[in-house]
Amino acid sequence: MDLHARENPQPKTPASPLGLVVIIASNREGRLAPVIADWFLEHARAHGGYDVDVVDLAHADLPVALSNDPGPAGTEALERVTPRLAAADAFVVVTPEYNHSFPAGLKNLIDWHFTEWRAKPVAFVAYGGMSSGLRAVEQLRQVFAEMHAVTIRDTVAFHNVHTRFDEEGRPRDPAGSDTAAKAMLDQLAWWGETLREAKAVRPYDG
Repeated sequence: MDLHARENPQPKTPASPLGLVVIIASNREGRLAPVIADWFLEHARAHGGYDVDVVDLAHADLPVALSNDPGPAGTEALERVTPRLAAADAFVVVTPEYNHSFPAGLKNLIDWHFTEWRAKPVAFVAYGGMSSGLRAVEQLRQVFAEMHAVTIRDTVAFHNVHTRFDEEGRPRDPAGSDTAAKAMLDQLAWWGETLREAKAVRPYDG
């Protein structure tokens, strides 16, 4: 199985919604990720410009050791994820910050793929303590640049996240986060549409 030679999907028409894959990066027991992701998914689905899919790394079960022959279980796990990444026009990564960086499972997902990321925009929803998860995002920008992806400038970030949501999973002060989510989704849509249209005219061979 060649990791870097998977077939690219046929380009969508400009009129169709952008295929957006939201990647939930945390797989830690007791994680807060579903609360953050559910809040963001509500905004993404209400935006109107996206057909939204979710890849939750807590349930992906991707093999840890990279290989051109990942075996039956690894191949099956990749077959559940890889076509969805390939079909996407854009990505949003929902990530915490672990030890000044991002989760190992997310790096594993990235490293199993290559063409699936190329010439597509990636945005981030980050959360953490004092740093709001932004140190993880800055490192991810470098990683996705190597994948020939385009990262979106504006990020949704939650400072001291354990105090920011109520018992029902709603932001205690929604105005700022709601505004940030809309701005990011608007930027992501511009890049997603622009890159999709460009690739329809001239496929990206970088």
